[in-house]
Amino acid sequence: MPLPPRDPEPGRRAAPRTVARGARSGAPLRPAAPPRPAASRPAVPRGSRDPGPRDPGSRSGGPHAGASRAGAFAPRRAPGSRRGGRPLTSGPRRLWWGLVLVVVPLLVVTGKLVLLQGVDGGAYANAAEQDRLQTHPIAALRGAVVDRDGNPFAYTVEASRVVADPTVVDDPERTALALSALLDVPVDELTERLTAEGRYVVLARQVPPETTDAVDELGLAGVSFEDDPVRLYPAGAVGGQVVGWVGRDGAGLGGVELRFEDALAGTDGQRRVEVGSGGNPIPSGIDESTPATDGSTVELTVDQDVQFTMEQRLAQACADGATTRASAVVLDVHTGEVVAMGSCPGYDPARAGSTDPDLLGNPVVSDVFEPGSVMKAVTLAAAIEEGRAAPDTVLTVDGHIQAGDVVVTDAHDHAPVDWTVTGILAKSSNVGTIMLAREVGDATLERYLRAFGVGEETGIELPGESAGILESSADWTESRAANVPIGQGLSVTTLQMASVFQAIANDGVRVPPRLVESVTAPDGTTSTPEAPEATRVIGEDTAEDLAYVLEAVVGPGGTAPLGEVDGYRVAGKTGTAQRANPECGCYEGGGYVTTFVGFAPADDPQYVVAVDLERPTSSAEGGQVAAPVFADVMRYVLTNGGVVPSGTARPDFALTGADLAAARPGGDGGGTGTGTPAAGD
Repeated sequence: MPLPPRDPEPGRRAAPRTVARGARSGAPLRPAAPPRPAASRPAVPRGSRDPGPRDPGSRSGGPHAGASRAGAFAPRRAPGSRRGGRPLTSGPRRLWWGLVLVVVPLLVVTGKLVLLQGVDGGAYANAAEQDRLQTHPIAALRGAVVDRDGNPFAYTVEASRVVADPTVVDDPERTALALSALLDVPVDELTERLTAEGRYVVLARQVPPETTDAVDELGLAGVSFEDDPVRLYPAGAVGGQVVGWVGRDGAGLGGVELRFEDALAGTDGQRRVEVGSGGNPIPSGIDESTPATDGSTVELTVDQDVQFTMEQRLAQACADGATTRASAVVLDVHTGEVVAMGSCPGYDPARAGSTDPDLLGNPVVSDVFEPGSVMKAVTLAAAIEEGRAAPDTVLTVDGHIQAGDVVVTDAHDHAPVDWTVTGILAKSSNVGTIMLAREVGDATLERYLRAFGVGEETGIELPGESAGILESSADWTESRAANVPIGQGLSVTTLQMASVFQAIANDGVRVPPRLVESVTAPDGTTSTPEAPEATRVIGEDTAEDLAYVLEAVVGPGGTAPLGEVDGYRVAGKTGTAQRANPECGCYEGGGYVTTFVGFAPADDPQYVVAVDLERPTSSAEGGQVAAPVFADVMRYVLTNGGVVPSGTARPDFALTGADLAAARPGGDGGGTGTGTPAAGD
C-alpha cells in the first residue's frame, strides 16, 4: 500500500510531483522518499572537502537532492562519477593514452631517422658506395731471366683470366655458346659454370689479348676479365734446372725463379671501379688505378750456347743404357762464374706441373756422391804444400796396404813399383796416395779438404744446395783415414768438385762459384751482387806443381788419354768410386760413380769442367766414360770462348824412378812411363 503523503513544513510550498526519467507513460507514480533529518556536523574549514552528508537544500544536494529531477527512485551515483555510471576521468585518460600511442612511435621513427641520416648517414652512404665498388688487381709482369748475352731463359707476357658472375648473366646457354669457340671450352662445361652458385666463376685462364678483345666486343652481361700473365720459357729444357719454374699463381718454386722471387715478382697494382647492377662500370663513377711495378731482370753468368751443347752431350751419355744420371758444370777459372750447369735427365720449366717431382731439382748442387780418385788431387796438394813431397819424389808402392781391419789395394794388385809422385797421381794409385796422406796426417788433411770447400756449401745462388759430408778427423777410424785420401768415406756435389779444381787452376786461390751477374730494375737501375770473397788455399808454386802432375793424367801412361782436346793442353783427374746401393745401404750391387774434372789450357787455365756419371750396373772407369764427355764439352767451351790454342807443347813426364833417372843428364833419354803397371782409378 502506498504511504500517505507527508505534509510539508509549515510555511513551505509542497514540491510538485515529477515523473522519474525513464519511467514509462501512464505508469503509476511513486512518492519521493521523505528527507532524512539533518544531522549536526562540525564546522569544516574553508577550502576543505566535506566528506559528510550535505544539507538537503544545498545546491549540490545530499543523497536525495536530485529527487525532484530524477525521481524518487533514480539510481544513486557513486561519489566522483558521471551520469550513466562512467568515471569522471575516463575521457581524459583515453585521450592521454591515445596521445602516447601516437607520439611514442613517432619519436622512435624520428630518432631512427636522425640516427641514420644525421649520425650514421656518412657511414651508410660510404657502405653503399663500397658495395658498388669493385677492386681488380693489376698484375705486375714478372721479370725476365736472361743469359750473359741477354738471351732469354724466361719472360712473361700479358694475358687475362675470363671470369663471370652467374647472378648477372642473362642467358647462360646463349652466353656459353658465344664463348665456346673463342675460349676453346666445351659449351656444356661453360654452361655448368655459368649456372653455378655464387658470384664468381673462372671460365678460362691465360687468354691472349686478341681473344680477350674478341670476347669484350660481344658485350656479354656478367663476363669480365682479370690479369693472368703467362710465363714463357723459350729455351725449353735448356737451363731448366738452373732457371727453375713458377706455380699457377706465378710465384717461383725452384731454381733462380725461387731464389730471386722478390726481385722477379715486382709489385701488383689495383683498379677500383664503380659498377652498376649489371656489373658494368658507371661512366661517371669512381675509376681509380694504382699502377703495378714490374719485376726486375736477372742476368745469369750462364752462356746459353754452352749450356745447350753441354746438355746435348749429357743426354748422349744417359742414352748409353748404363748411365742413369749425368751431371756437369763449367766454371770460369778466374771469376768462379758458372758458364753452364745441368744434369740428365732434366725438365722443361713450362711443363713442370706434369713432371716427375723427383726430377724437379738440380743434382749439380743438391745430390752428393763419393767422388773417388778426384780427391787425390787434394791429398797431393796437402803433401806438396806441407813439404812432404814434390812431383819427382819417388816412393816404392806396393799393390796393397793395411788400414786397420781392412786391406786397401790399387785397382789392379801389383808388385812394388818405384813411382814418382807424378806417377802415383797419373796412375791413380790408392796405395801411393794413402802413403802420402799418412805423411801429412789426418788433421792436416782435413784442414786442406775444408779449405778447398769440401763439407760446406759453396754459397751458389740456388735453393737446395747440399754441404756434402766430411766427418771430423778426430772421428776417423784407421780404415776411414785410408778411405778419405782416395775419395771414399766423404761426399761432395758436382759443383764442389769443380770448385776444388778452380782453386788449383787459379794459382791456388779459391773463388766461390756464383751464378748471377746482375739484377736490373724496371727503371734501368742495375745492381751487381757482391762478389764472393776469394781465399788462398795453397801457394802459387804448389798450384803450378799440381797443374803439372794433373796434366800427366791426360798424357801418355795416364788414366785419361780420352780427356785430351786437340790443340790444347789439358790437366785433370779421373775418379771411379763405389756407389752406395740404396736398397741395402751398402756398396754391394750399387755400381759406380765415374768422374772426370779438369781445366784447360793447362799452361794458361781459363775454364774448369767437371763431369760425373752414375752407373749402377757398370764397372767402367772414369777415364773410359767420363773423360770423353769432358773432352767434348771442354772443346766447345774453349772454341766458343775464343781461347787460343796452347802455345807450348806438353812436357814429358817421369812416372817412375827409372823415367826420372833417364830424363836426367847422362841418362838414357826422356821416359814417359808407358811401360809401368797401371793402377787405375
